[in-house]
Amino acid sequence: MNPFAFLSSLGTGRPPLDDGQRRRLRRLPTAPHLDSRPLHAQRFVVLDLETTGLNVNRDIVLSIGAVLVEDDAIDLAHQFECTLQRRLKTVTESVLIHGIAPSALAGGTAPAEALLQFMEYASDCVFLAFHAPFDQRMLGRALKDELGYTLRHPFLDVADLAPMLFPEALVHPGGLDQWIEYFRLDMPQRHHASADALATAEIALILFNRARRMGLDNLHELGQRVGRWHRAQRAARHSI
Repeated sequence: MNPFAFLSSLGTGRPPLDDGQRRRLRRLPTAPHLDSRPLHAQRFVVLDLETTGLNVNRDIVLSIGAVLVEDDAIDLAHQFECTLQRRLKTVTESVLIHGIAPSALAGGTAPAEALLQFMEYASDCVFLAFHAPFDQRMLGRALKDELGYTLRHPFLDVADLAPMLFPEALVHPGGLDQWIEYFRLDMPQRHHASADALATAEIALILFNRARRMGLDNLHELGQRVGRWHRAQRAARHSI
């Protein structure tokens, strides 16, 4: 082991990475920008995290589920699913909801390796998630804690895009279940990272189709429209 690697890990609370992991970490591509490429030309990774709870400063990631969206299609041949190795002192309500057995957590992939594998899978993507700020904060904190890596990839929130593009649905604020029901998607399994990522990806494709019909065919324009929509929502709430 490189002695400097051990010294650099002191005080971080994480075990040192081995030489191979450090090389892989250095090879990760830089984060993309929201540019003017058409939506079908963009590489998206739809992410869902299962965690011990909803506190972004205290709770931890238990599992990662993701699917790839390219060329207006979900690439079912390249899904990502990984349970992180965790030893929990108590089983929280969130863990019970997700149905992740303690034995699955104990036999999971070491967190640093799991997160490194995921970022290799994600590569230079734009992330999509439902309630993306939560997943962004939790993933960013896990990457910093375990790998010393700063997450800079852009995130788009499907929970914002859906009511902005489908105001007639009248389900804002709504959860993923409400949008699955509204779009009449057949999703027999829920509260599982991979299943929720797949549901979010199917909704995203519907949203991108609506966006194109509205003349919003790139991420730069879509991001600007979401920003204006957010400001309008805040102004409406403050006027009440």
